[in-house]
Amino acid sequence: MSTAKLIINDQEHEFPLIEGSEGEVGINVRSLRSSTGVITLDPGYANTGSCRSAITFIDGEKGILRYRGYPIEQLAENASFVEVCYLLIYGELPTQAQLEEFSAGLVYHSMIHEDMKKFFEGYPPTAHPMSILSSMISSLGTFYSDTEAETDLNITRLISKIKTIAAFSYKKSCGQPFIYPRNDLSYSANFLHMMFAVPAEPYEVPDVLARSLNLLLILHADHEQNCSTSTARMVGSSGATLFHAISAAISALSGPLHGGANQKVIEQLSMIQADGGDYQKYVDKAKDKDDEFRLMGFGHRVYKNFDPRSRILKGSADEVLDALGVDDPLLEIAKNLEEVALKDEYFVERKLYPNVDFYSGILYRAMGIPTDMFTVMFALGRLPGWLAHWREMCADPDNRINRPRQIYTGAEERAYVAVGDR
Repeated sequence: MSTAKLIINDQEHEFPLIEGSEGEVGINVRSLRSSTGVITLDPGYANTGSCRSAITFIDGEKGILRYRGYPIEQLAENASFVEVCYLLIYGELPTQAQLEEFSAGLVYHSMIHEDMKKFFEGYPPTAHPMSILSSMISSLGTFYSDTEAETDLNITRLISKIKTIAAFSYKKSCGQPFIYPRNDLSYSANFLHMMFAVPAEPYEVPDVLARSLNLLLILHADHEQNCSTSTARMVGSSGATLFHAISAAISALSGPLHGGANQKVIEQLSMIQADGGDYQKYVDKAKDKDDEFRLMGFGHRVYKNFDPRSRILKGSADEVLDALGVDDPLLEIAKNLEEVALKDEYFVERKLYPNVDFYSGILYRAMGIPTDMFTVMFALGRLPGWLAHWREMCADPDNRINRPRQIYTGAEERAYVAVGDR
């Protein structure tokens, strides 16, 4: 067995190396503290593997993303989001019979309990849809038991009901009546129908939008041990219910440094427009090392190459904008920024390519989805990944409650002094 050697105070310690199926190597430091008395310090966990997982493989240097071994490019071109959900959660692409059964379950469970509509009435009109979504998903746990026997049923319930809850959250924010799901529509088309249809007025979901949303959901379905996925695993490791683990993941995703990044892209484009639309001014600011400004939607913490998802979304963005004939000044600014980033030596040298957040924000805006719903859309796509990781964690014989350590930097021991003597 290959090992790594660590010398601490002239004493040598050996730790086994672990190699993944794609050649990734890690040092198993499980016995580090018990055998040496020291711990590792890795702020942000950028160099720490929290688990072994068979779900998603990323090679950031080569720009590779695979779900269960399948290249994201192939899934994006050929699969439905429902197929990808099944693949991530259960490990294999479904047979025709399995797909039909799984799809039927999603249709059957798409309604939410009528009593839950009363919860929406209690939120103020200004409530952010992500806050509503997190609360409502947690509330599902009060309507359904969380026994092991119902795990697969609850997974189906969550995938099906989250789109209904998300659409209802939007309707609440704009004061429109709720639109119920239809059994004859695809997953993506059904969500768009609940978002944009109004009573007594005919509405047909444009095929180009349903295809584009299907693509967006697939591309966001999983991304390894990111902040929200790790949150789902950490909360789940305590034995908390599936509903609570997913609610916590949604809360983690709501942050502007994670799922809120695509919203920040549009907000920044709006700022540039308000400043006269001079995008070059902001490109220059981003290149100025003495200026703290940075362009949102460019570069990625994991990918040191072109984000493979952004390549796919760029083509979809062009298709949607052409099909809808969208004339939006923000989108024009975005196209100009994209052209600069792909050609400017400063951006190319630093591999600051437009990322998935850049293109997804543009697409959502073109589709008519309001900015404060962008992160909700991310959650819709990422749900199967959270479910897959939660399920994998529960089945892992090595799983135990997560309990990180720390390096204490506070005051040393001191005696209490009474108030009057301080």
